[in-house]
Amino acid sequence: MNTMTYKGYTARIDFDERDSIFVGRVLGVRPIISFHGETVAELRAQFNAAVDDYLEDCAAQGIPPEKPASGNLMLRVPPEVHGAVLVAAQASGKSLNQWAAEVLRNAANH
Repeated sequence: MNTMTYKGYTARIDFDERDSIFVGRVLGVRPIISFHGETVAELRAQFNAAVDDYLEDCAAQGIPPEKPASGNLMLRVPPEVHGAVLVAAQASGKSLNQWAAEVLRNAANH
């Protein structure tokens, strides 16, 4: 997956072969923030402008912009999974949070 990052927001980049343009969409937020460009430079400029517009719109409406990730993750798993990961974390000498962050980081990077 190709991505771009600006002001903490990440966008997925795809190529639309039919229209011969790059298309991007900001990930991790509920509002649909999309943009496109014919060149990488134009795509980057449009991405930056889309994020800036989103932040300005939020400010004008007096609402806080959504952040792509707060660092808090609520996760519900069956009790047997919870128990198994707790044992795995303790066996590796880590807290459950440390162990889970490492496992999730590794999964996201593959």
